[in-house]
This record gives sequence, C-alpha cells and structure tokens, in this order.
Amino acid sequence: MRWKMELRKRIKSAAGLENFFPLYEEEKLWFQKTGGAVSNSIVSNNAVSNASSNNVASNNAPSNAAVSKNETSSREAPPFAFQVTPYFLSLAGKKIDDPIRRQCVPLERELHCRRGETADPLDDQARMKAPRLVHRYRDRALLLVTDECAVNCRYCFRRYYSGGGRGPIRGNELKAACSYLKARREIRELILSGGDPLTLDDNRLFEIIDILREARPGLILRLSTRIPSVLPSRVTRCLARGLALRQPLWGVLHINHAQELSADCRAAIRRLVSAGIPLVSQTVLLAGINSDEAVLEELFRSLIARGVKPYYLFQADLAEGTGGFRVPIRRGQQIMKALRSRLSALALPEYAVDLPVGGGKVPLTPSYETDEDADSVFFENIEGKRGAYPKI
Repeated sequence: MRWKMELRKRIKSAAGLENFFPLYEEEKLWFQKTGGAVSNSIVSNNAVSNASSNNVASNNAPSNAAVSKNETSSREAPPFAFQVTPYFLSLAGKKIDDPIRRQCVPLERELHCRRGETADPLDDQARMKAPRLVHRYRDRALLLVTDECAVNCRYCFRRYYSGGGRGPIRGNELKAACSYLKARREIRELILSGGDPLTLDDNRLFEIIDILREARPGLILRLSTRIPSVLPSRVTRCLARGLALRQPLWGVLHINHAQELSADCRAAIRRLVSAGIPLVSQTVLLAGINSDEAVLEELFRSLIARGVKPYYLFQADLAEGTGGFRVPIRRGQQIMKALRSRLSALALPEYAVDLPVGGGKVPLTPSYETDEDADSVFFENIEGKRGAYPKI
C-alpha cells in the first residue's frame, strides 16, 4: 500500500534532507554531533559529550539559536532520533523558521538540557499498572499500543518510548492490560497512543480494538494520532469504515499549524468525518511556530470548518532538549485572552499544562476576576469593561 511505502521511505539523514533544501549551520551541527542518523530514539550521553568536543561554530543559525547559560543545566540531552515522511517535509519551506521545518528538523540546541527537563516528564513509567498501560486519572487510562511514529516531532515528550524498538503491543501485554481494565471498572475511557496507533496496519489495529471491546464492552476509546497531517495517505476509506464500526470511538488529531492542513490532510479528515467519527484536536504551543494569536486563530477556524473541535492547547512539556520550543506561561495566557476576544467557545481549546512528575493536567485559563466586596465579585470582560456579579 502507498502509505507503507511512504513509511519505508522516511528521511533519516542529513543527506536525505539536503534533497529537499540546504541545511543551516545549526541543523548541520546536530547531525555532526550525533554522528548522523541515529538508529535508536535515545543514545548515550557519552556519545553526545564526545561528539560535542568537536566545538564547531555556528555562523548562520537564527539569532535565538544560542541557548542562554542561565537556562541550561550541566547535562547534555540525549539525541532523539530524526525521521520524517517525504510528504510532511514537502510542506516545509526553505527558511529556517518555517513552522513545518522547525517541528521535524533537529537543531544543535536540542543537545542541551534546561532546568527541570527529564527523560519522562509526565512520569508515565511510575504509573504503568500493566505493560504499556498507564493509569493516572480515575476514570481513564492510556495504552501505548506501539512505539512507532511516522514523524519524530522535535518537541516530543514521550521520547523515552517512541522509536525504542519495542514494536506493536504483544499478545501477553494486551492480555495483561485487559485484565487490569476488567478489574478497574471505574475506567470509562481508554486512550490509544504510543507512538502512533495508525502506524499499525488495519488488521492489527482492529484486532487490538476488538480484544479491548470484548474485555470491556462500551469502553470509550480515544485514538490519538498525528497521521492525518504527516501521512494522510494512511487514512483510507477502509480504515475509516473499520473505525466507524468500532464506536464509541473518538479521533484526537495532533495538528499545530494551518500549514499542515494541505489538500491531502483535509481529504483525510473528510474521510473520517464522513464515516461518522467524532474528531477533536490537540495543539502544542510552540515558540516561533504557533506562538501568535493570528496563527492559532487561523488554525482553530480551519479545524472547526472541517468538523474538528479544538480540544487542548498544551504548554510544551519539560522533555530533555526541548527548551527552545517552550513559551512562557504568561505569554500563553495573553494569547488565550486575545483568542477569547476573537473566537467562539466552539473554536477555543482549553489551555493546559501537564505538571512535571505526573502531577496531571492543570487548566491555565487566564482569570477575568479583578476584585470583590462584601456583596459582589467583579470581572473584566473580553472588551476590558468591568462588571459585577452578586455573591449568592
């Protein structure tokens, strides 16, 4: 099938990238310091430290390429494997700050940790109740059905797991997950993630869903995927029909920029919507990529026009080497205030952060409350006008 061929042809080296566009110095440095294409998701810190002794200077990286010494720790960040589909790379421009390019092409700054960054920022492994099954919230759990992704996003928070060579979930692992789900009836929703579940072929994906359905009839499934925007050929009519037969199931699409919504991506979304699969989206707030009110407004309007409800806007997690992507929380709240004045609630996601060490999601909704007196609470609306509401 076409999508499988595209997966096999993923770009994994600097030479492959240069068939699309010339590399900037800071991009070249990442490949030089990691020895080129990295076969596993994580390589040893020693490899980075030894390579870093080359001390190659960057001449034409962007002005914000250098990482402030005040923000870095003494640790080097383990390199995260580079791979991208030719399709997604074809959407990228030749400028170093192109929003597609910055999501998928590594920079040397990734090899430096900042304060608070860890290999497993959400502490998945401490909450793994069965192989590949993470249970953090009372009524929902997460099943890592594969470690394979079509594209390794440079801000990935689950880099400890993605591309680690584990492959799809095995029969005994799935059996253990089903046993846990049967015993914990308070779990009403199961998130299928990884890696990306849609890198599995139809038969294996449907088999996993059917086994879960048999164990827990009526369990609501959430299928978290980046595939429609990075490998839209994977979203075939056969896939859409098969998922539609396995309701209740929601598609959770990861899309960060309107530039991702190409004709092929829009067609993939349309196939899912036409099959009757409800869709929501998750977006990561990324510095220099979508950290702007107008950019996010365009994305969210484009999504609702295609039947996708913007669900979450996430503050980027504290994964090793990802500091260059993070936006200050106060700036994120300013963006959300601006978006609230531009968009309806239908188009507005919830801005949230996953607290470090498995603290869970916390809304970062900016407050509109100004003060109070004995009788009323006072608020400022989106137009800056003050109003009161009685304390009853």
